[in-house]
Amino acid sequence: MPNDKNATSSGKTSSSSGQAKQAEQVLLPDLDMNIERLHRFLGGGEDIVCRTLQHRSFDNTRYALMYIDGIVDGGVISTMLLGLLDDANQYAEMREDTTLHRHLTERSIAIGKLSEIETVEQACYAMLEGCSILIVEGSLRAIAMDTTGGKTRAVEEPSSQTVIRGPKEGFTENLRTNTSLIRKIIKSPDLRFEYKMIGRQTRTNIAVVYLEGIAEAEVIKEVHRRLDAIDIDGVLESGYIEEFIQDRAFTPFPLLQNTERPDTASAALLEGQVVIMVSGTPFALVAPVTFVKFFQSSEDYYQRYDIATFLRIIRMTSFFISMLLPSLYIAITTFHQEMLPTSLLISLAAQREGIPFPALLEAFLMEITFEILREAGVRMPRIIGPAISIVGALVLGQAAVQAGIISAAMVIVVSFTAIASFVIPAVNMGIAARLIRFILMILAGTFGLFGIMSGLMILLAHLCGLRSFGKPYMMPFAPFVASNLKDVLVRVPWWAMRKRPVKIANDNNAIREGAGQKPSPDQEGA
Repeated sequence: MPNDKNATSSGKTSSSSGQAKQAEQVLLPDLDMNIERLHRFLGGGEDIVCRTLQHRSFDNTRYALMYIDGIVDGGVISTMLLGLLDDANQYAEMREDTTLHRHLTERSIAIGKLSEIETVEQACYAMLEGCSILIVEGSLRAIAMDTTGGKTRAVEEPSSQTVIRGPKEGFTENLRTNTSLIRKIIKSPDLRFEYKMIGRQTRTNIAVVYLEGIAEAEVIKEVHRRLDAIDIDGVLESGYIEEFIQDRAFTPFPLLQNTERPDTASAALLEGQVVIMVSGTPFALVAPVTFVKFFQSSEDYYQRYDIATFLRIIRMTSFFISMLLPSLYIAITTFHQEMLPTSLLISLAAQREGIPFPALLEAFLMEITFEILREAGVRMPRIIGPAISIVGALVLGQAAVQAGIISAAMVIVVSFTAIASFVIPAVNMGIAARLIRFILMILAGTFGLFGIMSGLMILLAHLCGLRSFGKPYMMPFAPFVASNLKDVLVRVPWWAMRKRPVKIANDNNAIREGAGQKPSPDQEGA
């Protein structure tokens, strides 16, 4: 019983302290005190601007406009100040049933989005979001006005997903700009934007976008559940969110697609997928996603279907070349020389004469060297980065051959493998192929072709077991969905694609209506 009393006593103490803290944050009638508390809460700083005014029509009542310079629209602030000064100079008779707070809210402020706040904490967080705060002396509430602005990057062509034919607009770091780009493409009342704030310190805004009636309700609920479970100090890029909400962490394959193209994101929405947009990054996340989606480009739907089919086959072939070519070379030259024609075998044997390393170590040296050159080219300034990577590879390769350390055939194999990895449209899928390549090289140098086949079987079983928000990763191959094959390796003409992908869209069997109505880009892809 004494413990129960102590628990009750401590509960009352914590409750009373919480109420006292809440009372300390409530805005006071004293204008100067509120300004001082706001400055103290934000830690001061020259970027916190405060302009104090008086209104003659309300007995010279003082009020203050506060905002953080650099994250607000300067033009809107100037226009609003001029309007407030002009309103204060009017000697209209004050109505007895009107206060200055109500007068400013209903008549004076010419800004569309207004809200009223009652605590210092709410006022500070509103200012950090880009709002301007209007505090009236004698009022227990402040007015928050949406004046978000500041320097932002303009809409430009995406740098990571370039196309020859198609829209050139790309997402920016501004969330509102990105949502407007989606609105411009999908002019539907069913388009939904649901906002969240994640990060205790950064308070990053996140938008969950989907088409109601097309996206599955279970997937939408699961997206919200996983986002609500995130507990982190800050979110600086969508990659933070991706690691938290993906179905499995220990896999080299990406389980969410990222894109900085509004047309690709819009096509995913029309397919029944959900798009997650994060403030501060141009890369949006798309879920759920399947394996074959990483080999499709938005340009496939702007070209003829036969050209798109040819390009998809090239990309898939390049993926297997990037993953398997070095290991096949190691296995055949080390364990299975009988598979080579005699003339080619003699040529390779002559090249390898005097090479001090086995084929496995030789391939590792070249692959690691090329990976270092690739990373150096990315990190160097853009002007000299490509030159460093290309010249470095040529010079090192030629010098290694002349020095008798590496055979010429190995240089060709590694170079062609690197070129094939650049063909894959999704960078994260290309990185997965590069990681798997080293594992297969070890298996090939140890067990030959038997090791490669064993590794591929384990890899296939791993792929078939993956899920993206509960959806099979290898669909439409496993499980097999014949109707979805019209937009996998082969893209059939637009007039032949009349249904959304099975097991992704909510209305799987709904046939599009309307004469001549065509499916949207990226449609039918599983």
